Amino acid sequence: MDTLRTNRVISSPRPRLKPATERHAARRPGSSGRLPTLLLTALFLLFAFVPAHAQTHPTEFQVKAAYVYNFGKFIKWPAEASPVASPFEICVLGKDSFATVLDATVTGESIDRRNIAVKRITNLQEAAACNILFIGSSEEGRLKAILAATQHVSILTVSDIPHFAERGGVIGFVTQEEKIRFEVNLGAAEQSHLALSSELLKVASRVIAKPTS
Repeated sequence: MDTLRTNRVISSPRPRLKPATERHAARRPGSSGRLPTLLLTALFLLFAFVPAHAQTHPTEFQVKAAYVYNFGKFIKWPAEASPVASPFEICVLGKDSFATVLDATVTGESIDRRNIAVKRITNLQEAAACNILFIGSSEEGRLKAILAATQHVSILTVSDIPHFAERGGVIGFVTQEEKIRFEVNLGAAEQSHLALSSELLKVASRVIAKPTS
């Protein structure tokens, strides 16, 4: 798995780990080739427990950008939504400076052998090619319409709008005890034809179960 990142100004040594979905990862004799759950959890929590207000640590936007980057490594899109020849698009909808931080975080990185491109969009028509859609807080007033439009499309919706996962988004950022965490809505993920890794669910602060039929 590629390293968890916040910003290039953070220069402490970081391990280079391959994602669990990479089929040709090097394996040691007797190894299953899967990233140990405890190690994965520790890496995610490295960012989950960074105080949002801390000045000597990554900023709130840097932590969220690192999360968004890593979400892409633990979610499986339908084959038709993941052509290798096209960029992996992370889109930001709304008036939000988050796009600038996200751009700096993912520069030079890739997901599933696809170069990452950060795209700023202003309307839902532009979201058709997005793999991940971050919905800025400026869009809260029309959130219901946005989620309705993306509900059955293979797009991972992410936001820090309050109660985002409860309201039908796939992954919502929350602040708990001054630390940035995230909640997952499994029903919304299923409607968007997204398969979320069990490792990702283990480190979510809350998993909203699929609705019973």
